[in-house]
Amino acid sequence: MRQRLSSEPDRYRGRRRVPTPPRSRYAAVVTSAFVGAGVVALGAASNLPDAKDVNPDVLQSLKSSQIATDALESRDSDGERASRSSERSDKAEEVSAEVSAEDIYLLPLDDYQFSSPYGVRFGKLHAGIDLAAADGTPYKAVHGGKVTSAGYNGGYGYSITVEQEDGTEMIYAHSRRLLVKKGDEVKAGQVIGEVGNTGYSYGTHLHLEVHVKGTPVDPIVFLRERGVDIKLQIESVYAGMAAAEAAS
Repeated sequence: MRQRLSSEPDRYRGRRRVPTPPRSRYAAVVTSAFVGAGVVALGAASNLPDAKDVNPDVLQSLKSSQIATDALESRDSDGERASRSSERSDKAEEVSAEVSAEDIYLLPLDDYQFSSPYGVRFGKLHAGIDLAAADGTPYKAVHGGKVTSAGYNGGYGYSITVEQEDGTEMIYAHSRRLLVKKGDEVKAGQVIGEVGNTGYSYGTHLHLEVHVKGTPVDPIVFLRERGVDIKLQIESVYAGMAAAEAAS
């Protein structure tokens, strides 16, 4: 170590050197500062209003308002449920009235190809429509009524005639098999026979005729006016109900 010469100026002479505090002491000072700040913050927070200091009358008013709101919502909900229930009841009565009136018309087959319309063919009146389907496919009564004829009938082959209450007749022809007999009462949607190729027929199909007051009319037009579209294969909105009733 070099010794300081007596001739060198003493730059530190006359000055007091402040000793550096130890690390543990410095940490204690910083911690005290943070603790002091926290105490000040808690003191300020103690001046804030507490829930226990809220006026009891105000609390009671808020509770009463909430109770009234809940009561109104409950009443509206009950009113809506009652209204929906009433609407369903009214609709059910309307449907029941329709069904009891036996005013249901349905498609005769679940799947088919429209193959021939009503009109003049080969110089003669083709008095019905032809719906092509596989041999043995079951067909159903389009409308309820009484079976007035069931058997072999010349050019119609095995056929069924169902007379409705108003005298309108439905004829189902060229059947392979008949599942009803004369005198039976049938319902719309009830299976009454199977598609065949008997009589004057060119391929398996169901020939359907409609006679109003003894005169044949176009089944397409007649059924469309009653909610059944043969070409689009759309039937009455009550089809499901009628089928269930026929099966029971």
